[in-house]
Amino acid sequence: MKPIEVISGAVSHLDRADVDTDQIMPKQFLKRIERSGFGRYLFYDWAQEPGWDLPANPILVTGPNFGCGSSREHAPWGLQDYGFEAIVAPSFADIFYTNCTKIGLLPVVLEERHCRALAAAGEGQVDLRAQEVRYRDPAGQLVAVPFTIDAEVRRRLLEGLDDIALTLSEHASEIDAYERARADRQPPLPCTSAL
Repeated sequence: MKPIEVISGAVSHLDRADVDTDQIMPKQFLKRIERSGFGRYLFYDWAQEPGWDLPANPILVTGPNFGCGSSREHAPWGLQDYGFEAIVAPSFADIFYTNCTKIGLLPVVLEERHCRALAAAGEGQVDLRAQEVRYRDPAGQLVAVPFTIDAEVRRRLLEGLDDIALTLSEHASEIDAYERARADRQPPLPCTSAL
């Protein structure tokens, strides 16, 4: 997982509330066995509507209760594969929020007025280390809005640690000791062979 510090750039705005995971990544595309390639199916049904335009910018701003519905991991995978690095919303479904943090897609909770102001600004910056979202108001003044995030989740995102990397970093000596002991085990564990 790539470490996250600051995500800067243009903002895409999905001005909808209660966007569920089936709308983000429809069920017919869940047959893939890889974690990549889901971006082309993102918001598939909506993307067929006339006038649909959702550029693949670093920051996506959306409405409250984003990611509700089923717990499918494919929804965050699709958002990340499409090109989004941070999602800013007034609220998220809990499981969706957690699934995002597990893959290095940064979900940020801000009050709706700040979400709308960030979307209107068209550009912004999400600073995970400082825990701030920054954008310029209509007068050109820089606005810095603090956000909260669990300290352990923040650390993992800053260091780029997914679950496997976290286990390896915290238990490397124990894993090595187990592997050494396993290699010396007599007799070796039985294996079945094809006849």
